[in-house]
Amino acid sequence: MTTHRIRVGIDVGGTFTDAVAVDATTLELLGQVKVPTSHHHEDGVAHGIVEALDRLLEQTGRAAEDVAFLAHGTTQATNALLEGDVATVGLIGIGTGPGAVLTRRLASLGRLELAPGKRLPLAYAHVADPGDADEVGGAVDAVTREGAQVLVASEPFGVDRPEGEQAVLETARPHGLPMTAAHEITSLYGLAKRTRTAVVNAAVLPRMLATADLVDSSITKAGVSAPLMVMRCDGGVMSLDEMRRRPLLTVLSGPAAGVAGALMQERISEGLFLETGGTSTDISVVRRGKVAVRHATILGKASYLSALDVRTVGVGGGSMVRIDGGKVVGVGPRSAHIAGLPYACFATLDELRDARLTTVRPMTGDPDDYAVIDAAGGRYAITMTCAANALGRVPEGDFARCDQDAAHAALAPLAAALSTDVALAATRLLDAGIEQVRAVTDAMIRDYRLEKDTAVLVGGGGGAASVTPHLASVTGQEGRIARHSEVISPIGVALALVREQVERIIPGAGQEQILAVRAEAEAAVVAQGAAADGVEVEVTVDPQTSTVRAVATGATELRTQDRAHRADDGERLRAAAASLKADPSNVSILAGTPAHTVYGTEIRRRFRTTRHPVRVVDADGVVRLHAPDALVETTTVAGAPETLARLVGEATSYGDGGVRAPALRLLIGSRIADLSGVLDPQPLLALARSELGTRAADEPVIAVVEVRT
Repeated sequence: MTTHRIRVGIDVGGTFTDAVAVDATTLELLGQVKVPTSHHHEDGVAHGIVEALDRLLEQTGRAAEDVAFLAHGTTQATNALLEGDVATVGLIGIGTGPGAVLTRRLASLGRLELAPGKRLPLAYAHVADPGDADEVGGAVDAVTREGAQVLVASEPFGVDRPEGEQAVLETARPHGLPMTAAHEITSLYGLAKRTRTAVVNAAVLPRMLATADLVDSSITKAGVSAPLMVMRCDGGVMSLDEMRRRPLLTVLSGPAAGVAGALMQERISEGLFLETGGTSTDISVVRRGKVAVRHATILGKASYLSALDVRTVGVGGGSMVRIDGGKVVGVGPRSAHIAGLPYACFATLDELRDARLTTVRPMTGDPDDYAVIDAAGGRYAITMTCAANALGRVPEGDFARCDQDAAHAALAPLAAALSTDVALAATRLLDAGIEQVRAVTDAMIRDYRLEKDTAVLVGGGGGAASVTPHLASVTGQEGRIARHSEVISPIGVALALVREQVERIIPGAGQEQILAVRAEAEAAVVAQGAAADGVEVEVTVDPQTSTVRAVATGATELRTQDRAHRADDGERLRAAAASLKADPSNVSILAGTPAHTVYGTEIRRRFRTTRHPVRVVDADGVVRLHAPDALVETTTVAGAPETLARLVGEATSYGDGGVRAPALRLLIGSRIADLSGVLDPQPLLALARSELGTRAADEPVIAVVEVRT
């Protein structure tokens, strides 16, 4: 059933702003537009966002009041840091005695290099007593005279005792500058890293505040009443108010939109997402249905910013081939875009007449072995896209598809130089191109302990067909190009969930403290518009660092859409069997809820313990959970406390490394509650009880239990 309600995702890129409209019920793509990014308009990028929205509404026949959800992703904060176009930060350090020595060292943050020859503009002043209004006022006056446009207050142990930082900001408020306390940006220990994260956040704050206000007023004027959301660097979205507080969360958010699209539209549960543009490929991991996130490096220094673990390889659809002595010696990093040349495969046969091969130096300092062809129509680059088309790897209707005869004609001079045919020349070109990509994907599979046999490769971006199909062919892994791959990023923005992460360092954290962190994360996403009934919270406790982390996600409305397709029993069984690498006749149904079916098989190994791998498949036939060896048991909400206590007790191991409770996941209603991040049995069981708290006593609960090795 199609309604008039739509979700709109807008991806503001350096050159173009892409926007899509997705049906809010079926999640079907209804329309897509591309407009130039309006950097130089008096309203900045806000003008392009509204222009894209207007065109989308016209294209889809919808009105502004039909917009149920509107979000945008932006590279503005990232570009500001890369270009050194940031505000001067007034940093006020607090402390006396030994603490003052540590705080005064923070003045060295002014040596952080933003761009070649550009350092972070920082003015530092120190106060001994944050409660002394005259002293604080003098410090604020001092940094303001040095040009400070935004203030940061930082004090040792400000996480545990924030009163000093708060007092400084309260006294400084009449000065009218944007301001923040270091403990508000991150609650993790480490004075230097915490302050550095807060200072970089402050450096982009004034510009992002101005943009946020323009976008907000422009969208309101356009008649949209849905709250405006902004893409975060960890794959979720946040409210505009939250972005005003922590604009740093938008840094590195560009690749996050694409993987969010792959996660929500393609519903990957285990695999790699490769977003390929003209010059490079961004590679990210989805493990057990979640994107892989880590603390990001910003300006060459570690930060407390949790961002997608994205690794970039300088190979894309426009990457040019390099030859020497009749051999392919490499592909990239230069692309046709950088060389200012058209792709040979998009030329007509007439333009490719009389083609002959030569080599060039695309830019000063480059090697002169990049292959191009000079033909009747001019000079053309031989690219990864040309080779993929010549081998028939670009599907019908793809953004990068060209005439096959033209692709063969484009590769013919290269084939002659290599003393081979077009197919083998194209294969050698793609082999050289994906060599670097394969090294990174293999490393990420190892780093995240993915099962290589079941890790799927999903390609996105306009150049997807030039990398992913050939990589899948060479590695033997399952690979596919995402639907609507050229607009997967704005689709990701449109489908993204509200997300919040709360981190606390709590030595010896007990169950009450862990539950409090969980509740704080849940409340934060609800405050930003997520429907309370659909919020999921994943809690991780790291005993080595004493870090308690809660990641909450939720949709701005409960997603109860009727999809056009529901997989039947046979389709779900085949999906599970394919993932398990087993014959369907050897796969059994172990348990089920209306939303999920649990399948398992048995792997007997000589002289080793028998394994019981498990797959959880949803109603659409998508594998949502991989467990290499697990026990599955069904109970009810009423019986769960006793059953879970027994299962956890039996599967908990004790040794020199301490207590290790099993990795526990619960299937409840339409959800998979992942409790695998907690190693202590008592907090684990307390979290399980909190997940079941509002459920009916007779509702079924399925426990999937993995003993940790």
